[in-house]
Amino acid sequence: MTEVPQPSQRMREIGVVQYGAPVLAEVARPFDLPAEREDAEVAVEMLFSSMERIGQVHPFAKGMGLAAPQIGVGRAAAAVQPPGRDTPAIVLLNPRITASSEDADEQYEGCLSFFDVRGMVPRPLTITVETTALDGTTVSTVYERGLARLVAHEIDHLDGLLYTARMRPGVEPIPVEEYRQTGRTWAYER
Repeated sequence: MTEVPQPSQRMREIGVVQYGAPVLAEVARPFDLPAEREDAEVAVEMLFSSMERIGQVHPFAKGMGLAAPQIGVGRAAAAVQPPGRDTPAIVLLNPRITASSEDADEQYEGCLSFFDVRGMVPRPLTITVETTALDGTTVSTVYERGLARLVAHEIDHLDGLLYTARMRPGVEPIPVEEYRQTGRTWAYER
């Protein structure tokens, strides 16, 4: 009988940097755009290529995000694939949250860099994020609910934070085997 690899082991095998790697605890270096446009394009291409591989080994009903440090690149780039096949991915270059709502909720999050557990994380229901476009202009976008959660999670990675830093004191992640929401979208009250 062959042993089934743990989720984190599968992520490691397809190139996702795992918990404990120094790059995950460092603040990612911003891009000087448009001067470093080519570097930013390469980083984004690497993110999309990795997300393609990840999507082949695990379904993501809630969407998926990946930050450059998670593939060993210490630059301020991330990508978020919202739930649904036809929704275009969101590219985040030099993102920073400029506003967040008082209204928040707490839901389980997973992380590709320690995929064996899920943690209950409080996050604002609405965030405003400024990013830099490849031409150097600043773009401001408002994200809500599940998308706000995904985007905030990736921005945390670029700031050298894992979601465990956002969990309430005394709350611990649960083993993925106990998590009962795989395959379901985010749940929000109307």
